Amino acid sequence: MMSFLESIVNFINGIFWGKNILAVMLLGAGAYFTIKTRFLPIRLFSEIIRVVTEKSENTGKDEMSSFQAFCVSTASRIGAGNLAGVVAAVSIGGPGAVFWMWLVAIVGSSSAFIECTLAQIYKEKDPEGGYRGGPAYFMDKALKKRWMGVLFAISGLICWAGISQIVSNSVTESFDNAFGIPKLYSSAGMALLAALVIFGKKNKTAKVLDKLVPLMAGIYAMVVLFIMIKNITLLPTVFISIFKNAFGFEQAAGGSIGAVIMIGIQRGLFSNEAGSGSAPCAAAAASVAHPVKQGLIQALGVFIDTLIICSATAFVILLADKGATEGLVGMSLLQAAMVDHIGSFGTIFVAIILFLFSFSTFLGILFYAKSNVAFLMEGQLAQNAYKTFAIAMIFAGGMNQYLFVWGLADMGVGLMTFINLFAIVPLGKVALDSLEDYELNFMNKKAVSTKKSPL
Repeated sequence: MMSFLESIVNFINGIFWGKNILAVMLLGAGAYFTIKTRFLPIRLFSEIIRVVTEKSENTGKDEMSSFQAFCVSTASRIGAGNLAGVVAAVSIGGPGAVFWMWLVAIVGSSSAFIECTLAQIYKEKDPEGGYRGGPAYFMDKALKKRWMGVLFAISGLICWAGISQIVSNSVTESFDNAFGIPKLYSSAGMALLAALVIFGKKNKTAKVLDKLVPLMAGIYAMVVLFIMIKNITLLPTVFISIFKNAFGFEQAAGGSIGAVIMIGIQRGLFSNEAGSGSAPCAAAAASVAHPVKQGLIQALGVFIDTLIICSATAFVILLADKGATEGLVGMSLLQAAMVDHIGSFGTIFVAIILFLFSFSTFLGILFYAKSNVAFLMEGQLAQNAYKTFAIAMIFAGGMNQYLFVWGLADMGVGLMTFINLFAIVPLGKVALDSLEDYELNFMNKKAVSTKKSPL
């Protein structure tokens, strides 16, 4: 029976990932929305910065601020993929893959804007206080296709449960290497710490993440900035190498220009999650004066994930002495590069950062799961059952690698992305109309928009 299920999972993953179908769909949707929004990420970048730095709007006792929703989604985006994923991209595609990751961030931010604005427009009141929503909700309300929302929610829950195992395994491996801590202890400790947060008071997750995300991203960025300043004379050579490899002027490690482009696109898209339907689950929970404001804030999350965090990892590797990293792959490559830059503390630093990134990812995806569990089944019993299941996945994943579960996670994210794209493309006009209203009646004005919600 298990071999039959594995065959099905592998077959579906072969279609989504092996044939690059999702990469093409995500890139196509991103390019389409970039054009339809008239290059929003560039044209409205100053407005994006203004919105994310402005004073938080008044929110109710059980409501989330726009910044908290931003931190929840950014926590999920910034994870092990920003470390191990980037290492894989540079190892396989060469320095040129970094350029294509940058390009994908600009394009993908438009998709993030559309899906998160839609989540705000079609959100609903949470019986426990605040708001909830996401792709499952706008598929049901706007497209009148509840079956589509159910399929999305189930796919997401499968994906997020699998990711819980993956991030836990990454942490226990790094702690074992850096500190010699047995996996049993680190697995139990991480599961206990996660339980204390997710079984706590309402919005406790958001309150933890709005402090943890800026802290971990800031620490990592500062260390990498120190490394870049220390190697400032090498930076021009690194940038030249990135651009030469990106356009095939030099032979990359992956062999052909096609390999360079595809690995960069894949790692960029799958790291920042733009278009997958995950971030809208957090965006819907925010209390904002206009739906577009949360869309703009979420678009910035894509930039932070790829242009800052992923780029930081790439520079750590590319600026390291080739002799120190030769023949290494995965986290061993990143740890060796960091040791080359900052000494033996580099191994410990990578382990700590990986823990922070992974733990924040877990909290973020559990927040995503909340609204999707509620879409399928109301009541606290269902919520607690999924939380308990996710905690068990953390412990089990920390102890051992279960490749079948990893395959399920890949299938889950593939299905939810596929379904989400078929929803946001036809509904894109609703978000675009909201953007037009924002620019005409709200942007640079203190007047509140008078346009009614499509609901």
